[in-house]
Amino acid sequence: MKILILALLAFLACAPARADEFSDAVRALNADNFADKIAAVETLAGLGDGRAATILEAMSDGNLLATKDGAILIQRASGFTDALTQAPASGEGAEPITVNNRLRGALRGAVGRLGLFSPDAELRKRAAESVLTSPTPESAGMMRRALANETVPEVRTLLALALANLDLADEDPARRRAAVAALRDSSDPLSRGRLQAMLENETDSEVRAAAEKAVSEINFRLSLVSIGANIFQGLSLGSVMLLAAIGLAVTFGVMGVINMAHGEMIMLGAYTAFVVQELFRAFLPPGLIGWYLPVAVPVAFVVTFLVGVALERSVIRFLYGRPLETMLATWGISLMLQQLVRSIFGASNREVANPDWMTGGVDLIGGFTLTYNRVVIIIFCMAVLGALAALLRWSSFGLHMRAVTQNRPMASAMGIPTGRIDAATFGLGSGIAGMAGVALSQIGNVSPNLGQGYIVDSFMVVVFGGVGSLWGTLVGALSLGLVNKILEPYAGAMLGKILVLVVIILFIQKRPRGLFALKGRSVES
Repeated sequence: MKILILALLAFLACAPARADEFSDAVRALNADNFADKIAAVETLAGLGDGRAATILEAMSDGNLLATKDGAILIQRASGFTDALTQAPASGEGAEPITVNNRLRGALRGAVGRLGLFSPDAELRKRAAESVLTSPTPESAGMMRRALANETVPEVRTLLALALANLDLADEDPARRRAAVAALRDSSDPLSRGRLQAMLENETDSEVRAAAEKAVSEINFRLSLVSIGANIFQGLSLGSVMLLAAIGLAVTFGVMGVINMAHGEMIMLGAYTAFVVQELFRAFLPPGLIGWYLPVAVPVAFVVTFLVGVALERSVIRFLYGRPLETMLATWGISLMLQQLVRSIFGASNREVANPDWMTGGVDLIGGFTLTYNRVVIIIFCMAVLGALAALLRWSSFGLHMRAVTQNRPMASAMGIPTGRIDAATFGLGSGIAGMAGVALSQIGNVSPNLGQGYIVDSFMVVVFGGVGSLWGTLVGALSLGLVNKILEPYAGAMLGKILVLVVIILFIQKRPRGLFALKGRSVES
């Protein structure tokens, strides 16, 4: 009994010291030099306290802050919390704790060691990914224990790969050969790099032959992954070009108007998305912020539709048949719209955040990631194209619009109000450009010069695909996007774009009407 009492007293005496050690180590994360910060990270990893993993993950992500009075805070989407007590905190005057590359590596290793034995399978998976990225010989024993106890197949695979990477440097040739065999089916570029580094110093001929064959197989798989990534990126770029060009295909195809202000309609749509986002933040509960994007799409269409109709009624309708004057007038209007936006919103970029359901992506093999925002934009682009095709094919407005496109004098003689069709068509093209601006705000910053980056590409797509042809615009945009992304790894982004432009110029010499030329008496004459 006396022994139990003494043991209890010893535990009670040690517990505050251990708690003090934990809190001191957390405060030391904001030390003046990085060596002390790394020492604090190692101390926290050695204590085995479950709170340490959350704190170190926040520090690695740049979400760990320190106040002037020495309090350490974690920044979350819901606000600030005290790192030690988990109580809500104000965060006023708090500044992020600085992290360099060496400290970031120590954080990854510490989080890995703390998370491998967590009851949370997702945390164990992240920890296994961490140790796979930067395995250390000191963690080998811990990883073997974790692998022996692991039940989730995905986590077991990650741990086995991490151990195989470590075993590549083992003194035993048999263990190195087993490690090569384990990495042979991997599609991880890091594993390929470690195998290639191993080949530089490998003396065992059997191990060397196995490693060379493994590197060759991994290279083949990664080349296939690269092709798939280029196709996805090409489709993504093509969908962006298509969104920017659909509206121009409508206005240019129906009225023959060279609208140099088309890019500014895209810019107005992007700023509309920014305004809707700010209104949601200011007047609606935080939980509804993810709905700002579906609301911004129709609002941007209405805003840019009205701007397009006003532009057509006030300027463009007086310049039909005079393409040079139309181009100069719309170019001047584009400059005025840019200056108007600068006067209202300022010249600096505006950030439009992705909703939660568009953030992140699906990690595939070989570092290939399908990002949600790009996938959503591709789907949205095809939906807009399908809706526009249905409108032109089955609505009375589409019938009148096609009639004006094919033979304007005959359409007017049949009683079709060509003036109103012109205004509505120009407004439709502008409205679609506005929706394109909303989509483009999800993959970049919004600025007064946003539309200037897409106006040349839009004209290239329209001319290459065939003026006024939706199918031509679709094929042209996707073709140019794929060709651009295929050429980029070999020629660079700028030279690749120049080569594409040269090819289009040569193509137009042979087919002046593009891939899909419109049919009709007025067109053919």
